[in-house]
Amino acid sequence: MPHFQSLIEGYRRFRTGPYQEQRNRFDRLAQGQAPKVMVIACSDSRVDPSRVFDTEPGEMFVMRNIANLVPPIGAIEGQSSVAAGLEYAILVLKVDYIVVFGHARCGGIQASLSGKFGSAAPGEGLYIDRWMDMIEPARRQVLAAKALSPDVDAERALEQAGVRLSLDNLRSFPFVARAEAEGRVKLAGAIFDIAEGSLKLLDPATGQFAPIAVDFDGQAGARP
Repeated sequence: MPHFQSLIEGYRRFRTGPYQEQRNRFDRLAQGQAPKVMVIACSDSRVDPSRVFDTEPGEMFVMRNIANLVPPIGAIEGQSSVAAGLEYAILVLKVDYIVVFGHARCGGIQASLSGKFGSAAPGEGLYIDRWMDMIEPARRQVLAAKALSPDVDAERALEQAGVRLSLDNLRSFPFVARAEAEGRVKLAGAIFDIAEGSLKLLDPATGQFAPIAVDFDGQAGARP
């Protein structure tokens, strides 16, 4: 199993390199965590929020799933890793921010647009299809817009719609809505483009995604 063996070799490099170099940090983290930001990201192997945001261990509480989606509270029955993660972030960690972190070229979004898993049998895509049903209304709107205007980038439009929907669904959880209303937590939406390396933030005033300015001499622009 060469791919798994490469992970073991990676651990050995970590143990003899970064772990030793940051021993004081890891000693502190062994006593507990206190991240101030929760990030809801996609499981896509190409997009690692800790790399995009250049953070260290202990700085972000990260939850990942297909297409970085948050179901509304009314859709949750029984166990839910999303609901449990949100509760832990708000009630235990008391984070200041929750960021829905989408990305371009998302496989879940592409599957939703193509209907690829719509007739799959159990174990062959049915669960992906059920999960992506969450954005079906937005999918229909995007496809209708593209039918009227062929120049509409349906994939990008649905990626953005998914982030907006997840932000709306976050507010369906009473403990999230209450924390936001009391100013204890802020919600933010972002989309990262893998090919361009660009990050866009959702402007709550306009409802549009605007790119973050970057000075390649080393100075970053606006931050959330």
